[in-house]
Amino acid sequence: MNWKHKKWVITIATAVAISISGCDKKTENQTQVAEKLNAPISIKHGLGITTIDHIPQRIAVLDMNEADFLDQLNIPIAGMPKDFIPHFLDKYKNDGNISDLGSIVQPNMERIHALKPDLILMTPIQEDKYKELSVIAPTLHYDINFKNSQKNHIEMVKNHLITLGEIFNRNDLARAKVAELDAEVKKVQEVTSNRPEKALVVLHNNGAFSNFGVQSRYGFIFHDLGVKPASTVVDTSLHGQPISSEFIKKADPDVLYIIDRTAVMEHRPIINAENVSNPLLRETKAWKNGRVIFVDADAWYITGASPTSLKILISDVLKGYQK
Repeated sequence: MNWKHKKWVITIATAVAISISGCDKKTENQTQVAEKLNAPISIKHGLGITTIDHIPQRIAVLDMNEADFLDQLNIPIAGMPKDFIPHFLDKYKNDGNISDLGSIVQPNMERIHALKPDLILMTPIQEDKYKELSVIAPTLHYDINFKNSQKNHIEMVKNHLITLGEIFNRNDLARAKVAELDAEVKKVQEVTSNRPEKALVVLHNNGAFSNFGVQSRYGFIFHDLGVKPASTVVDTSLHGQPISSEFIKKADPDVLYIIDRTAVMEHRPIINAENVSNPLLRETKAWKNGRVIFVDADAWYITGASPTSLKILISDVLKGYQK
């Protein structure tokens, strides 16, 4: 055998050895994953029971709250709707490695099929798609109440963090995030519990207002965060109770929180006091004392039920007590 032939044989042998070594490592990794299959997790939620028997690798998230949960737990996202991405998740918007799954309200089912996810995370907004989604992959419904958050809103967020921590083997990180949230909630409660101010939470949409009371989408502002309501009107609709400037003047809040829905829907800057000011509003204590807070619309309207959005929301609430 001449030298060139010997060299060729050595090269082939080396390649085979590397290939075998790679297979051994792959087998080893598969064994490690298989060890985690011995304890499947079954999660009971409002739409059924979801059983997960392995750590998911390709996750489809259909709501920005879910996207924030995964971001906080350092879990990669395979696909997500990209129609309304909050600024604090902006890095995902132009990431070509993350599939665009259409819209939050109407996710693109064909794209979800094509993604071949091994876990789908959804909220009540996509509730009518649950059965169809469950055929594609295990689908976990986040039982948050977007119409009436008066009870257990913060607890739901914390529980979901813990659940996802268990699914993805991020238990310690999830518990740390829960502790951070507990600290933020305690901070705002310590302020609101000792203050007499009463507040309104209103949505501004193309010049019109809607009110959110104690039993509404933002009921947790009053129940969990301790803000005292300036109105006791009950409304559990997703977009609140339509109101007039006369309603706001009569309620005469000490603090007025304004959520600019139009800014979200039209992807434009949030309005300011000059954009909505009128003689009736200027007569309120909130206007006179400079306590009209134009909140972070992405955190309040697009999300509002995730770790980052709650921290931003709490920061906005505290602004109403700082002047």
